[in-house]
Amino acid sequence: MKAVVYEEPFSVRVKDVQDPSIQHPNDVLVRVTSSAICGSDLHMYEGRTAARSGIVFGHENLGIIEEVGAGVTSLSVGDRVVMPFNVACGFCKNCLAGKTGFCLTVNPGFAGGAYGYVAMGPYEGGQAELLRVPFADFNCLKLPDTDFETDFVLLADIFPTGYHGCELAQVSPGESVAVFGAGPVGLMAAYSALLRGAAKVFSVDRVPERLAKAEQIGAIPIDFTKGDPAQQIKEQTDGEGTDKGVDAVGYQAQAHDASHEEPAIVLNELVETVRPTGMLGVPGLYVPSDPGGPDEHAKHGQLLVSIGRMFEKGQQMGTGQCNVKRYNRQLRDLIIAGRAKPSFVVSHELPLDQAPLAYEKFDQRIEGYTKVVLHPGHALAA
Repeated sequence: MKAVVYEEPFSVRVKDVQDPSIQHPNDVLVRVTSSAICGSDLHMYEGRTAARSGIVFGHENLGIIEEVGAGVTSLSVGDRVVMPFNVACGFCKNCLAGKTGFCLTVNPGFAGGAYGYVAMGPYEGGQAELLRVPFADFNCLKLPDTDFETDFVLLADIFPTGYHGCELAQVSPGESVAVFGAGPVGLMAAYSALLRGAAKVFSVDRVPERLAKAEQIGAIPIDFTKGDPAQQIKEQTDGEGTDKGVDAVGYQAQAHDASHEEPAIVLNELVETVRPTGMLGVPGLYVPSDPGGPDEHAKHGQLLVSIGRMFEKGQQMGTGQCNVKRYNRQLRDLIIAGRAKPSFVVSHELPLDQAPLAYEKFDQRIEGYTKVVLHPGHALAA
């Protein structure tokens, strides 16, 4: 089969690799029809997270079941399914508590597993023609045979992750929310805050196309290159700040003048932006180590965060990757009912052959590349 294979920093290729096979009675094989490129893929693409040469990328996957293991009971050949980026067993202590992003079974010695991601287990990614899905009864979410494919593939990661940021911050109807980052996850966080009934949502970024998207869905754009975002937001909230805040940026945060990285700047800006006793949700990725970090502390995942100021303000913070299974069924049903259409974030839909060019342009944020969905099996466009 053809698959997107990592070679070295800033280089992926579409190559022929061995087809996956059923390895356990609980497995299924999925013929992938959509697989999105995620900002987390770019961390590996840039060589920042020690991806190994030969790994097949892709943790946002949707397709049609082609083969089922003998132990699978709720799925059949021909079912259309989307898989959480979290690979989870469904029966460990964390899975039973709904913390499927931190499964204790699928990746011994590490809490959590994922498709096609360094350190997240032996699971090849889905930017390929076929994908093996373990613990399939638990991990596959059935989808109706409708025309919502580009909406449904976002259930694998960014829509639930954006919603998770709002859940971590406990966003409630009528509240004000500041979302830092207007990339795909940040836009989904702002969108989710509005779905949850927030009265006022601020979207902080520096990229005009992203800020325009945020404004289109009803958020208030804040360009951080034009001044301290915390101060800009306070000026629009009677000096109080927001009730809640979401960090959808993570460790590659930019300084105000966008000239260099300051990994802790978003966390510290949120502490200043959110009012006393407010809550912070942090779904943005902070890795244990970052060889490309701007200083020795950042290279080891250590940041200088204003914990004293946070303590002084009596704020609370929730962190961690999204437990997709907690949200994907309800978000699917919102899409089916016409209450949500997350595909507004998708800028490009391309055949698998164009993945190397898509990675290059997405990484450089050029030509409007914000969220790319690959369609394996489609011919190269002329």
